[in-house]
Amino acid sequence: MEGEPYYHFRHRGTRQRALSRHWGWHMRLTRDPQVLWFEQQTVKRRSRRGTSVVPTDPWFPKQWYMNNDVHPDLNILTAWSRGYTGLGVVLTVLDDGLEKDHPDLAANYDPLASYDFNSNDPDPQPRYGDGDRNWHGTRCAGEVAAVANNGICGAGVAYNAKIGGVRMLDGSIMDIVEAQALSLQPQYIHIYSASWGPEDDGRTVDGPGILAAAAFHKGISQGRGGLGSIFIWASGNGGTNYDNCNCDGYTNSIYTVSVGSVLGDGHRPRYSESCPAILTTTYSSRTTSKVQIVTTDLHHRCTDKHTGTSASAPLAAGMVALALEANPALTWRDLQHLIIRASKPAHLQAEDWAKNGVGRMVSHYYGYGLLDAGLLVQAATTWAGTRPQEKCSVQAVQVPREIGSKLTISTDVSSCSQSIRSLEHVQVQLSLSYSRRGDLVVALSSPMGTTSTLVTVRPYDISQEGYKDWTFMSTHFWDENPKGIWTLRLENRGDDTNTALCPLLSPGQLSSFILHLHGTDEDMPARRSAATATDECLRRDELGDCQDCGSSLYTHHGSCLSYCPPRHYGRARGATPRDKARICARCHPSCYTCQGASANNCTSCPSGRTFQAITHTCNHP
Repeated sequence: MEGEPYYHFRHRGTRQRALSRHWGWHMRLTRDPQVLWFEQQTVKRRSRRGTSVVPTDPWFPKQWYMNNDVHPDLNILTAWSRGYTGLGVVLTVLDDGLEKDHPDLAANYDPLASYDFNSNDPDPQPRYGDGDRNWHGTRCAGEVAAVANNGICGAGVAYNAKIGGVRMLDGSIMDIVEAQALSLQPQYIHIYSASWGPEDDGRTVDGPGILAAAAFHKGISQGRGGLGSIFIWASGNGGTNYDNCNCDGYTNSIYTVSVGSVLGDGHRPRYSESCPAILTTTYSSRTTSKVQIVTTDLHHRCTDKHTGTSASAPLAAGMVALALEANPALTWRDLQHLIIRASKPAHLQAEDWAKNGVGRMVSHYYGYGLLDAGLLVQAATTWAGTRPQEKCSVQAVQVPREIGSKLTISTDVSSCSQSIRSLEHVQVQLSLSYSRRGDLVVALSSPMGTTSTLVTVRPYDISQEGYKDWTFMSTHFWDENPKGIWTLRLENRGDDTNTALCPLLSPGQLSSFILHLHGTDEDMPARRSAATATDECLRRDELGDCQDCGSSLYTHHGSCLSYCPPRHYGRARGATPRDKARICARCHPSCYTCQGASANNCTSCPSGRTFQAITHTCNHP
C-alpha cells in the first residue's frame, strides 16, 4: 500500500496484532541505506468522537421517555445503538397541517408524502391565526422525525425518516376527504399516523364511511407493494366521559394499530379510554414534572407540553419506522405480531391485567403493555413472515333473543380450527335494540378461558338505538387456538330502573350475532419470543442481575447494553489485570454526557447549563 512518503509492507510470518518485532526483518531494514525510518505497525484501539448514540440536541435531556430518566423508558437508545434511526422509511401525519419549514423538520420534510385536502393543493402548511389552534399535526410530526444533532429542540424517535403532512382536519371532514388521506401515495408512504376520530363524548358510536373503509382495505392489501400500509391510531381521549374505544370504528379496525397511553409513573391517565382493541402503549405525559412530551411547535418554536393519546400514537409510529428499517419486508400483520411480542406490562398499573390462553399478560387499558423499541427492532431483524391470513365466520344467533337484564349465547366454532390454528383479531358483529345503550356490558370468552370485555358501561350514552350491525374487536385472544365453545354475555350493568316502558317486556332484543375469527394455520406460540433471545450475559448474581457482559458490551444496572445512557460513560472495570469487562460509570453531576468522571470531561450539558467547548465543562449561564 502506497501513500507518499510512506510505504506499508505486510509480512505473512508476523501476526497482525504481534507486539514484539520480527527480528530478521528488523535487522534487514536497519542495514538498508535507503530506509530512513521504519516501525512495525500494531493495531490501536480508537473510538469515533461525536458519534455517541445520545443526541446533542438542547432539549434531549427533557425527553424523559427516551433518555433513561424513567425506568423503563421506551428503550429508543438501544434501537439507535444498533444503527436504526428510520433511514429509508416514509411517514405521514394525517392532521391539521405541517409546518414544513420548521428548522427541526425541514431537512426531513417530504413533499411527496404531503397534501392539503382542505384547500386541494400540495402544500400542507397549517392555517395560522384563529388562536393558532392548528398546531396538532406539527407537534405529532416532530415526535416522529425531528432532526437530531442540529442544536434545535429535541430528537424524533426516527430522526432519519422522511416525514410528510396531510392537512385534512381544518375544514369540513367528509368520508371522501378521509379516504383520500388514507390512500395518499400508498406505494411511497409506509406509515400513516392519525390521532383523531369520532367525538370522545361517551355517547357516540361511529366509524369509517364506505369510502374510508375501502381505503383501509385497499391500503393493507395493495399498499407498500402488497405488504400493506401501516396505520397507527390513537385510542382516544374520552376517559373522563367514560368512553370506550370499541365504539370508535377507526381504532377498533383490524387494519389499525391502536395505541394507548400511560403516565411516566405507570398510572393510567384520566383521559385515556379502555377497550380490547388497544394493542400497545407508549408514554403521553407525567405528573411529577411540568415537562410532558417534547416536540416541534408552530412559528419555528419547541414545546414540552404536548400530551394525550395524541402524543402516544406518533411515538409508536416512530418505533414502527425503526422496525421497518430493520426489516423492510414486514407485512402489516407481521408488525402487529412483533408489537405484541415487544410490549411488556412493566410498571403499568391497572386492576384488569390477566393472562390469556397462551400466557401473555394483557389489559383493556394498555393492550400488551409498554412498547420497547430495542425489543421491536431485535425481533424484526429475525422475523420470518407469517402465513396468509385466514378468516372464519360463524352465525351464532338464528332467531332473535330477548336480552332482559342478562343474556348468554354459546357457539361451537370447531369447524374454524381446520383453517385457523392461531388467532389474531376476533370480531363480534352485533345487531340489537336496547332501551338505554350505555347500560349494556358485552363480554366474550374463548375456549382457552380468556374473557374480553368488548364494551363497558357508558353512563352518558342514553341512546335507544342500540347497536345496528356494529362490529366490536378484541386482540386479547392473539395466538390462542379457537377450537371449542365461545360464549357471549350481555348484561345490564347500569341503572336498575332501565327497563322497557312496559315492565313485562324486555328492554332489548338481540337480532344478530356473527363471530368473525382471523388468524393463521401456523402454530404461532411455538415461535421464539423476542424476549427469549440469546442471553448476552456471561455471569449473573443470585438475584439474576448481570455482572459480566464480556468485552463487547457494557454492564449497566444488571443489564448488557451496547451503549452507555446519558449521565454515564463507558470504561473498563479493571477489577483485576485480566478483567476485560466494561461498565457504564457515572459522569460528573454537572455533565449530561461525558467521556470521563471529571467535570472537564463533559460532551453535552443538562438543561440549565451551558457547554464550554474549550474546557469541556458545563457552567451555569
